[in-house]
This record gives sequence, structure tokens and C-alpha cells, in this order.
Amino acid sequence: MPMSWIIKAENIGKKYIISHQKKQRYQTIQEETIKLAKKGVKKILSPFISKYRDNTPRKEDFWALRDINFEIEQGDRVGIIGRNGAGKSTLLKILSRITEPTTGKFTAKGRIASLLEVGTGFHPELTGRENIFLNGSILGMSRAEIKKKFDEIVAFAEVEKFLDTPVKRYSSGMYVRLAFAVAAHLEPEILIVDEVLAVGDAQFQKKCLGKMEEVSKGEGRTVLFVSHNMGAIQNLCNNCIVLDKGKILVRSKTSEAISYYSSLGLSNSLGEVILENHKNRLSGMQKILKKVTLKSVDGNIKNDFFQNEDICIEIEYETNNYEHLAGAGFIIYSIEGVRVGGGNTYMNFQPPHIIPNKGKIQFIIKREQINIGNFSVTVSLGDHQGGLVDKVETAIDFSILQYDIYGTGYLLRKEDGIMSLNFNSKIFTE
Repeated sequence: MPMSWIIKAENIGKKYIISHQKKQRYQTIQEETIKLAKKGVKKILSPFISKYRDNTPRKEDFWALRDINFEIEQGDRVGIIGRNGAGKSTLLKILSRITEPTTGKFTAKGRIASLLEVGTGFHPELTGRENIFLNGSILGMSRAEIKKKFDEIVAFAEVEKFLDTPVKRYSSGMYVRLAFAVAAHLEPEILIVDEVLAVGDAQFQKKCLGKMEEVSKGEGRTVLFVSHNMGAIQNLCNNCIVLDKGKILVRSKTSEAISYYSSLGLSNSLGEVILENHKNRLSGMQKILKKVTLKSVDGNIKNDFFQNEDICIEIEYETNNYEHLAGAGFIIYSIEGVRVGGGNTYMNFQPPHIIPNKGKIQFIIKREQINIGNFSVTVSLGDHQGGLVDKVETAIDFSILQYDIYGTGYLLRKEDGIMSLNFNSKIFTE
């Protein structure tokens, strides 16, 4: 007998109004005076020049989600995958009742616990102990229920020493450990987890995945999990929803969904991406670049790396009719589009820069150079005249995860910058 649904989405849509404004900067008093004078002149002349006005709309509708329909059964473990901007977080916010859908509705049978951002539902001035009770109350738990689970939450979060410290003094790792522990242990029927686990260390991520598996398989609870880590999705989820541009492309078993996601070139987030028909290839380029792979130095294919790990970028290419391939290169960009750096074979080899018509080229990025965050890699091939033969932008994505690279317990945060500087400091006394 089939299990009944616990979450049902019917024609969900979410619309935002986007305003377009000219970029503004700070102005001097002289510039402001001239601006006011021009404004007065335009007002006088406006009846005569109205037909020349710029009628470009200053606002437009943006549908983050459109026509979303699905049913999720009790005990299901559902991965939601898609590129940045696909609508994943918007969907989770609707399911968590943080925001209302513009169209359609969803129904949930049972209590929902969500972990969408670090510290969601926490008050920074309150201690860890106080926030456990506050967050539990927000999730609908009685004080007796929270007290019953209190010791388990503290032990899981590993924050015993800091339990009576205001959480504003917690590191992002401590914050997310406590937030996840509360959400997972207060027995919700539905647990919703976004990319937030990426800020934790490897051991804690493994612990969280184990706990989510325990509450879903062992206790029959439902888990919705958004992640760019396809390994975690593969290990935890029994089926997946693939989102792109606010619409569901497919819903199927996890392995089938990941394969479909990769085949469309949508997933720059897998450790290995086929490039032959990649949608981000520059127009006019020859399809010589075949595949790009990210792996650890011991050969494990992956797309998330800790700060103490080297990153291997492997580019596979092949051509039968080109005689002047000179080399390959890569550029790394932050998710915000800032160029982090790059390299190419011209930098490493003396002229002539000849490479065979078929092969693989590896680049090793040494550890501790890039700070935590999400990044993309653009790959390219060049000729002897300095021209491009093939180039695929944002070919593959990867993440850098926190690690105690200084050995002092201090963990770098994203706001500390794009690079993680290797430095020493000295203190002198007079």
C-alpha cells in the first residue's frame, strides 16, 4: 500500500518586482547644485520635449518560481538541485512558511523545522542555552519537550564550554552546529536543510548527514535537502527534484536526476562535467574541449575541498583537424563574478608551446590559497597566434570549506576575503 503524501505543492509561483535604477554615487555640492538646476530647466521644457522622454520601464516582474507541482511522501529524502538562481532557496522559504507564494498553495501534514541560514531563529544577544529554548519554542515545542532533548542537543553540537556565552561571539561553525542540533533533535515531522551545512568542518558534515539519514530512515521523518555537493545528495537522498529558471525539469531517482542534470550542462557543481554540448561555450568556438574534472591529488573526483587540500583541475580535449594547439588555461571566479586568478601552460613551459591533438592537462592549485566560498572555473584552449580555439565559461563549480589552517582554532569566514593569506606574525616588546 503506497504511503500518503506529507507535503503537496500545487501550482506554486513566486513573483518579485525588480526595480531598475541608474547607479548612484556620492556627489559634491557643486554637482548637486548643477543637478537641481538641470531638473528645473527640464521641468520648464517638459511640455515641449515629452515625446523624446525615455519610456524604458523602471520595473519588471521576475518569476523566481513558476508552476511548481509535486507530492512528497512521508519518510522521503528529497534532494533539490539546480544552479544558483534556479529557485531552490525560494522554494524552501515557501515550504518553511517564511514567505508566501504569489500563486498556488502548498499543504504540509506535521511540524516543519528548517535550517536555511546560519543562526536562523537565534537571537545574538542570548546565550546558547537560551537560544535552544527560544528556537525550540519557535518550532512549536513545549518547554518540557525541549528539556527532554536538551542534553542530546548540546552533546551533538559540541558547544558545552560555550553554552552560557552569547551566540554573537560564536564562530559560524559553532553557530551552525547548534542550529542544526536544535532543528534535528526536536522531532519535527519534516526537516528542511539548505546549503548552510557547507560552513561546517568535514567531521561535522558527516555527522549531520548521518543524523538526517537516521531521522528519515530510522524514524520515518521527511527530509528536504538542498546542496551543491552531489556526493552528499547521492548518499542521503532517494530521489531528486531538478530546478532551472524557477521550473521543475525532472523529478526522479537520485542517480537518474544527477545524470540528467549533468547531461544538460546545467550542473557545474559535479566533480566532472562533459563539455561537448555545454551551453556556456563561446559562440564560434570549435568543440575541442571534451571534459573538465575536479579531483583531489589522490584521484578522488569531488567538487568540495577543504582549505588544507590541493585542487586538481583536469582538462580533457581532442581534435582531428587542428595542427596548432599551443596550450590550455583556466580562470577561477567567485560566485559574485570576481576574478580570483588563473593559469595556463604558457606560464609553465618554455616555447614552443606545442601540445598533442588529444590528451589531458592537469593544473594543481596549492592548498590554503583560496578562502571559503563558492567558485566557478572557466577553461580554454589557445593557438600559436595567441587566439582562442575553444573556451567554455563557468564550466564547473566548486566550494572551499572551512579548515583550521592556522592551527589556532581561528576559522576564516567568507567576509575575510577571497584569498586566505599564508603569513606569520611576531610580537615585540620594548
